[in-house]
This record gives sequence, structure tokens and C-alpha cells, in this order.
Amino acid sequence: MTARILPLCLFALLLALPVVAAASVIDRSVAVVNEDTITLSEVNEVGKSIFQKVAEETPPEQLNEVMGQVRRTIIEKLIDKKLVVQEANKLNLKVSDEEVESALQRILANNQATMEQFRQEIAGAGMSEKQYREDLREQILSSRLINSEVRAKIVISEERMRAYYDTHYTAADPGARLLQIGSRWGAPDRSGKVPSREEARARVEQVRALAVAGGDFQTLAKQYSDLPTAADGGDLGTFKEEDLAGPIRTALSGLQPGGVSDIIEQEDSFQIFTILSSGDGATASKKPFAAVQEEIREQLAREEMEQRFKDWLKGIREKAYIKIL
Repeated sequence: MTARILPLCLFALLLALPVVAAASVIDRSVAVVNEDTITLSEVNEVGKSIFQKVAEETPPEQLNEVMGQVRRTIIEKLIDKKLVVQEANKLNLKVSDEEVESALQRILANNQATMEQFRQEIAGAGMSEKQYREDLREQILSSRLINSEVRAKIVISEERMRAYYDTHYTAADPGARLLQIGSRWGAPDRSGKVPSREEARARVEQVRALAVAGGDFQTLAKQYSDLPTAADGGDLGTFKEEDLAGPIRTALSGLQPGGVSDIIEQEDSFQIFTILSSGDGATASKKPFAAVQEEIREQLAREEMEQRFKDWLKGIREKAYIKIL
């Protein structure tokens, strides 16, 4: 199975929104989004597997701070989801169970995966099938929203498609594009403080928890990394596996694009990595342009649609009443 089942092709920033009610827990509101509220039980249900992982990996003295940051990240994502649902209701847009099932079957077919393989993979990621289906439902809904709200038709020129083909399909295997975040010890950080080894590790553990919770890796690198690549969002460029140092190669083994590596100790820093893309040029180069033209068109259209959706959502947020309690 490829990596494309879990990191869905469009609007993967939106988490599933399960409806839960625990009779033994006194629920409370944690955010207001126009006329709706986000409850503590929603946050806890969505973040359940993330909170558990953070609790297992974070030192006790850092746990409260890290949990607070992760919880805030999840609340922000749930705010986006509420806004999407509200706008869909205004337009009377719906996505049926049958449409969700059809979309899921297409994903499985495209990845040559069985339903059992799919269930094993999402279980390993700490996600229930219900959550995944709701996530997929909202991605379909988001796509319809952007089609409705963005009037200009997306046109992908042949020139643009050929440029994409030349970069991604005809070159030799480019390897993987890597991003890094690191915290150094024994030298001044960006605030002028000289962290100890323990403080450097604690900082990376906090940032890793935010990345696992869905924080944008490049943004986190610019905010927290002490390494020279911070200004570029942690971008290390493209590397082949054989070019990587042993510990990094081991940490990245089996890591799918979008995943976050375990913490790696280097000579004077602790670091984490993500794969922004993995090279498949060696395989793709065998295909003529005509054979992959529609595939490229769809890919470029998805990328442009996703950017338009983000811009549209930003505009909706600016006009909405949002208050985190």
C-alpha cells in the first residue's frame, strides 16, 4: 500500500469531527465559532491517540506545556472544520454515505489496497474507520464548497504540464526532499540563551508533539529550529538514501511523506525530520508525456484547488466570530 491512503490528496489539514457524549464526564465549551461551540469532549476524542503518544514521550516537567500546545493546535483545526460545515449549511450542500463509500473505494483501487489493509493502516495511525470516513466526507464537502465559492475555472496549460513532467517524470530519481527541525545545546539559541542538553531535547519533544498533532512542519521550523535551515522552513533539499548519515537513514526508514521521524541525537543537537516528497523519477521516466498527461493535469488542479481553499478559508475566518475560551 502506498502512503496516499492516510495523507489524503486534498485538504488533509482537516481532522475528523466525531460526535461523542460521555455521561460520566462533565463537558464544557472550549471555543465559540459563530453560533456553534467546540466542546472539550470533541477535542479529547479527536486528540485521543495524539495525547496518549505525547504523554508517553514527554518528560513529566514538560507535559502540561506540551499538552496545552497540542490541544490548541487541535482546537484550531476544529475551528476550521466548524466553519466549513457552517458554510456548507448555508449553501445546503450535503455528502451522502454512498458518496463517501464510493470515494473510499476509489482510494483503495488507486492504491491497490484491500479494505483489510486499509483498516490495519488507519488503526496503526490511531484513527478509527468512522473518523476516516468523516474526514473523507468533509474533504468532499470542502471540494464542493471551493467549486461553489471560487468562480474562476481552473485551467492548466500544456506548457505548465510539460514543465511538471520534465521536473517529476523525466529526470533521474531525485530521492527524497527532507525538512528538519533541531535544537542545539552548548551554544546560544535565537534568544541568546545557551540551552543544556536536557533543555534542547525537551524543546524538540515539544515541537515534535506539535508536528504530530498536525502543525505545519515548515512553519514550526521557522519558529523553533536553531539550525541554519530554519529560515527556509527546515528545507534540506533533495537527498538519495545512500547520501544520508546512518542514524538519519535509520530514522527515515519506512517513514512516509508527511510523517514525523523519531528524535535523533546529533553531535550538538537533537533533530526531527519529515519527508516532503519522495522521488519516483526513475520509474516515471519510462512513461511518455501522453500517458501521464491527465494524471499531471489532475495533480496540478488539486494543488491549485487546495491553495484556493486555504485562501477562501482564511477569508471566512477573518469574517467569523471566533473565541477560544
